[in-house]
Amino acid sequence: MTASGVGCRATGDDGLPDAAWLVALASLPDVGPARLAALVSGRTAQSAFVRLVDGKLADDRVVAAAVRRADPGPVLERWRAAAGALDVAALWQRHVDAGIAVLAAGGAGWPDALVGDPDPPAVLFALGDPDAVAGPRVAIVGTRRCSRYGWDVAYRLGFDLAEAGVAVVSGLALGIDGAAHRGALDADGAPPVGVVGTGLDVVYPRANHGLWDDVAGRGVLLGEAPLGAVAERWRFPARNRIIAGLADVVVVVESPERGGAMHTVDEAIRRERPVLAVPGPVTSPTSVGTNQLLGDVAAPACGLDDVLVAVGLSPGATRSPAERRAEPTGAPATVLDAIGWTPATYDEIAARSGLGLGEIAAAVAALTAAGWVAEEGRWIERVIRCG
Repeated sequence: MTASGVGCRATGDDGLPDAAWLVALASLPDVGPARLAALVSGRTAQSAFVRLVDGKLADDRVVAAAVRRADPGPVLERWRAAAGALDVAALWQRHVDAGIAVLAAGGAGWPDALVGDPDPPAVLFALGDPDAVAGPRVAIVGTRRCSRYGWDVAYRLGFDLAEAGVAVVSGLALGIDGAAHRGALDADGAPPVGVVGTGLDVVYPRANHGLWDDVAGRGVLLGEAPLGAVAERWRFPARNRIIAGLADVVVVVESPERGGAMHTVDEAIRRERPVLAVPGPVTSPTSVGTNQLLGDVAAPACGLDDVLVAVGLSPGATRSPAERRAEPTGAPATVLDAIGWTPATYDEIAARSGLGLGEIAAAVAALTAAGWVAEEGRWIERVIRCG
């Protein structure tokens, strides 16, 4: 299709901002961060779009290098066909109607933390208030398959940091990410920042739909994918680099030796961001990675003050929900001490406390009602979150 062929559909005198053409380029099939950056390298997004449709990018070395794993010819032809069929104005209006802000690299609203980033996104889509990233920020990351201990620690760190005025950043995944942001939301303090790997209308994982809405309503959701972009494996490592880029400090709560959290750590180290790790039980597979980090690159994060010092802030006293609970006395206090910080059975509690099973059952019921413990099958676990 020629430039005149595009004109009746997308390039007429319609007053579209350059951001609209950036959205259009990002919507082409298999256009990831590197390819989008190559398409707009040295030119406006509108110019890149028109040149693509006119077949004038075939000899561009930057674009050819970005599609080096495939034959640039077929890739460019596929993009050209998709671009020629795209109604850029309608696509732009979809984003406007959805309340999505489109931030071009280095332009208005662009986060200062990403200026000079070694691998910056070419565009960010934002739902909520982009100014939520203006203050100090700590990324809390970890495994989706976290233990109750990990969930509670992430929740408490999220709560305390938000209450101390530090924005919590995460990828809004299940497990540690979700716990940290739920804590931040319950604190009603600094606005939360979520960085996602899909279009802002494609909630992933679906179970976190309510959390997405809450984060967008109180802070901001950010991503580099346009509306409709679905979850694909390559999008999540790309998302992790943005999490690391936005964070002043990265805290790993629980992680095995490999996984998304460890990739975020690598990206943080690449950007010379401090990394902290929460020590975990040596018998727990979900703490193998974090404990290894403590011997390699990370300082320990044993509480709020450790993180605040790493951010460059003065330690201050904040009170989490756990600290607002009345301390148990009598048999409940004895049972709580017997449980410790690892899951225990009734028989183990009895052996440690010397109490009878009936007395333990009554104490566990009282502790559960007060928010001190939770029962998971035959296990009783100490928790941090109240209620």
